[in-house]
Order: sequence, then structure tokens, then C-alpha cells
Amino acid sequence: MLKAVPIDDLKPGMYINQVLKQTGSLRMRSKGLVKHQTVINTLKSRGIQTVQVDFEKSLNHEPSTDSAPLSTPEANTQAPAKVEKDQQVAQNSLTRNAMKEANGLYFDAVNIQNGFLSALNRGAVNDLKLVKDLAQSLIDSIFDNKDALSCLTLIKNNNAYLLEHSINCSILMGMFTQFLGYDRETIDQASLGALLMDVGMSSLPMDVHNNVEDLSAADWEVMKTHVDIGVELVEQCGEISDLVLSIIAQHHERIDGSGYPKALKEIEISEFARIAGIIDTYDAMVSNRPHKESISPTQALKRLTEDERLDQTLVSQFVTCMGVHPVGSIVRLKSGKLAIVSQQNPLSTMSPIVMTFYSVPSQQYDDITRLDLSANDDEIVSGVRPDDFNVNLSTFFQDVLVNQAPD
Repeated sequence: MLKAVPIDDLKPGMYINQVLKQTGSLRMRSKGLVKHQTVINTLKSRGIQTVQVDFEKSLNHEPSTDSAPLSTPEANTQAPAKVEKDQQVAQNSLTRNAMKEANGLYFDAVNIQNGFLSALNRGAVNDLKLVKDLAQSLIDSIFDNKDALSCLTLIKNNNAYLLEHSINCSILMGMFTQFLGYDRETIDQASLGALLMDVGMSSLPMDVHNNVEDLSAADWEVMKTHVDIGVELVEQCGEISDLVLSIIAQHHERIDGSGYPKALKEIEISEFARIAGIIDTYDAMVSNRPHKESISPTQALKRLTEDERLDQTLVSQFVTCMGVHPVGSIVRLKSGKLAIVSQQNPLSTMSPIVMTFYSVPSQQYDDITRLDLSANDDEIVSGVRPDDFNVNLSTFFQDVLVNQAPD
């Protein structure tokens, strides 16, 4: 039985046959079963208003009395495929245009954030409109093609750590809260909180946050003040949600009480602040900082699972969201090739799609080849740091994922 179902009435377990009404131009390449709320959220964000549901193929859902019956003779002429998988393919294909758009957005984001922090410290900011708009633009891009922005979070400029860290955390927060199934408004607020959580750092003395050695006890006390400073700065900008403020105030708290500034424990820390703590820690570990070299994304994810100060239930979900080898990371293959992960495989986290570019045995760059590891005998041996092989990831990103990605 085929029925027209408004997007607000769509539920996991329903079988979508086709899109009937939308405000955008999303083209679904196959029909199939909706397995998670995340898929529905994505459809909503892309302007889908009404879909055709086949209730004979749906799982334990009866049609609503408000749903209109439809007749489509060609409805069963295509082989069924999972909507969830097709949506991921549509969202995550690293086309040249997607990479260029994401790259341009990221560049603009750094400039906007830089201008905002400068104005904030001069007392010249009266509202948060610019950064709110920035957070929403980042989320729009995540819904369109999250893999493109995921790549960009791993392209590091050692001279712009504070700026890039806040943007990366906002992107990662958007990706993770979308993965967890939160509604768009909550995702926007959580991402804004992540974007703003370290604004107080820009007010600290340069020799504190650029220290190349372990901080002294006195300097550490100064460092910890950035949390309260950040809350005060943001509160001066007008109305701000409790969700955003909780992230700024609590993202350095830890569930065992070892965090700061209030040594909160367990449920005393908001869920979004616990998420922010995980994201903040992860992005710091994969970045070169004045006092510490980066580690590979795979190593960073492993260390998160070993840190009992973090909410391990959320850590496990974050690892699932990112994949064992996150998009944009460099991996070493059994064949001796180096490759950049360009797309996750939702059916096999250990077999993503990669682009090979370097031969370790010959220490030479090779022709760039796209390789689906789920359909190939090669496999990932380990994640690696670009610095270990003198790879300039920023330059290589342009060469591989912008200039040589498919149209």
C-alpha cells in the first residue's frame, strides 16, 4: 500500500518509495528502508516535505488516516536499496565542487572568527549575529556533505591553532550531534557553543597559551581563567541560550571531578559539555601545538577510549561517528602505499574509500588512484602523521581532493 506521508510523520522503519514534494532539489538515487532518525533529520534539512511510503515493505508501521493513498504502476520496477546508505552516498561524495565550496567556507570561517575575536576583545561586539550565522553555515555544509568539512578539520596551520581549533570543534560538534539524532535547532546551538567555548583564550597573555613547555603552577592558574572570561565575554553580547553557556562554562569539567573551574562530576556536567570535552580533546591531539606534536586521528580516538575522565558512552559513539580512520586522515596500506581517506564505508569501518598517492618502499609519489578497500585485497595497516613522511597536508589537500576529485 502506497501512501503520501508528510516528513514530520516519517518514522524509522518506514520504506520510502520516492520524494513527492520538496522545496530543494535533492535527488534520491534509490528507494528503501529508513533505519535511523538521522536520515529523517537530513531529509528535513534538505527541504523534503512529503514522501511516498510503501507500508507493505515498512516494518511495523500502519499508515496514518491522514495519509493519502497513491497509485504508481512503476513503483516496484527498481531493486530496493537502503535509503540510509543512499543518503550517505549523496551527502558524502567528495566531488570537486563540494570540496571547493567547503574549502571556501572554511577560509571565510577563519576570517570571520578572527574578526569576531578581535572585536570582542576591543569591546566592539554588541551581538553574536556573525558567529551565529557562521555556525549555521557550517551546519548547512555538514548536512550537504559532511566528509568535505571533516577533511578540512585535519588541515592544520600551526600559526592559527586557536582560530582553527574553535572552527574544527564547531564542525565536529555539528557532525556528532547530527549523528546522535538531535534536531536542527539543538545542533545549531551546540555548534555555536563549541565555536565560542575558547573565546576567553584570546584574552590570556601570549606567553601562556603559546608556551612551548609544561606550564608552571602559576601559569596554569592563569590558563584556567579563560573559562570564566569566556562566559563573561559572551554574556555581554546579549541573549544567549543556557545550552551555549553550559558548553563554554563546563567543557573542561571531567566526570571524575578532576576538571575545572568547579570540579563538577558525572551528571553535574551537561551532556553537551561532556561532548565538547571529547571534541576539544580530540582536535587538540591531532593538532601540532607549541608544547606538543600531533598524533594521528586513529591514535587520538584510541586515547579517548582510554581516558576515564571522559564519558566513555559518548566516546564510543564519537568513535563510531568518526570511523576508525576518519575522513581526511593519512593511512598506510599493506601494499606499502600511503593514502588519504576520502569516504567512509558505512558497512565496514575498516574498509573506507581512499586515494593512494605515495609509495613507502620507493619513497616516491605515485599517480593518485581511488581505491575502494571493501572491494580490494589491500587493507589499512595503520594511521600515520603527515609529518612523518614530510607530507604538507594543506598543499596535498588541494592537489588530491580539490583538483583531482571527480566533478
